[in-house]
Amino acid sequence: MRTSRTMGTRRTLGRTSRIAATLAAGALALSLTACGGDDDGGGGGGGDKGGQQDGGKDTAASVTLPKLDGESLEVAAVWTGAEQENFKKVLAEFEKRTGAKVTFVPAQDPIINFLGSKIAGGAPPDVAMLPQPGAIKQAVDKGWAKPLGAEATKELGENYSPGWQEIGKVGGKQYGVYYKAANKSLIWYNAQVFENAGAAEPKTWDELLTAAQTIYDSGVTPFSVGGADGWTLTDWFENVYLSQAGPEKYDQLAKHEIKWTDPSVKEALTTLAEIWGKKDYVAGGASGALQTEFPASVTQTFTGGDQPKAGMVYEGDFVQVNIGETDAEIGTDAKVFPFPSVGDTAPVVSGGDAAVVLEDSKAAQALATWLASPDAATIQAKLGGYLSPNKNVDVSAYPNDVQKKIAEALVAAGDDFRFDMSDQAPQAFGGTPGKGEWKALQDFLKNPKDVAGAQAKLEADAAAAYGS
Repeated sequence: MRTSRTMGTRRTLGRTSRIAATLAAGALALSLTACGGDDDGGGGGGGDKGGQQDGGKDTAASVTLPKLDGESLEVAAVWTGAEQENFKKVLAEFEKRTGAKVTFVPAQDPIINFLGSKIAGGAPPDVAMLPQPGAIKQAVDKGWAKPLGAEATKELGENYSPGWQEIGKVGGKQYGVYYKAANKSLIWYNAQVFENAGAAEPKTWDELLTAAQTIYDSGVTPFSVGGADGWTLTDWFENVYLSQAGPEKYDQLAKHEIKWTDPSVKEALTTLAEIWGKKDYVAGGASGALQTEFPASVTQTFTGGDQPKAGMVYEGDFVQVNIGETDAEIGTDAKVFPFPSVGDTAPVVSGGDAAVVLEDSKAAQALATWLASPDAATIQAKLGGYLSPNKNVDVSAYPNDVQKKIAEALVAAGDDFRFDMSDQAPQAFGGTPGKGEWKALQDFLKNPKDVAGAQAKLEADAAAAYGS
């Protein structure tokens, strides 16, 4: 669930504006209720144009694909569980429309290392879903990635805003199709816990601290943190930093134009410590959080009846996949509010996963074209736990009102958001388990009083990774 910008340009998108923040906040009103949605988006026949089934009806396909009978493809991604199974349904529809055979290859983090071993062994996948722009740049620099062909580029141009196209480019050439996006400025909460405690949805950081104290006083630990996965901690930091320091500083830190020893970083870490360092505010304490992986951080918030292990969990829209593994109903038992404003404006942080062609062929380019189409994204949108930056995906495809509103906010924001900072960084700093920013923030979660030490470690690792 990490995402990133191309390290080549290492650019963030647009300016985070009050309009975008208002859209995001307005999109996630307090009383969103779930509504039913179709469970699959299969259908279609083999051929240049297929139709996807929607509630028993065939709808015209928007994308033309070639006949690929007898062709075989491999697609690698780090996705697991429901996310992997849902993506396989998208690949199955591509098979139906083209006659090709597609095999999903489970990858490990960091995916660049996984791909390196595959390539060294002479068996690279045809297409890889890369969760960081920095990873796209690495794949290009190593000579692995192939530019998108005319059809895929055309499909991308018709369906994506300029900003989403730009982050898939390296050296001015289009390499990535951002098939999956994430709204990473959300906090999910157990509605029963809030009701029992008499807590209200906060709009500011101070109000979040008040809600947390109210929940704590009711006998429930306020926050669940998946600290075993360092990327969740970088997301916490980025939301606080963007709102508190502002978009210009965010851009500068993302490019390492300012150091991690900057006073703005000190301020953000000090703010984070108001939650991470507060006794009994994090489920299991720091040691427990550092042993809690992201999926468990979600499920433990929505299981246990009136006494779950925590009342709130921070992360993106994709949390819905994990809530789906519990008995909680999204919009009724599990609700959501935008990450509160720490400074003048609430943060709007996004991320994404891009399809990149590694083995250039008619079939691989056709798959990239397919993944750039609204047809492909609509299938997975119906299954839940997924968000597409494709502006031509009808929001009615999303299975509940919560996801519809999140999707509307993302598309309405256009380029007025900031892409995940750690994903803009070289992977050694921003995207490797046990190293760089992930490890430094895990250490800070363990000892939130050592702000200066965390800054020094972050800066040393960043300087080594950026070469500056």
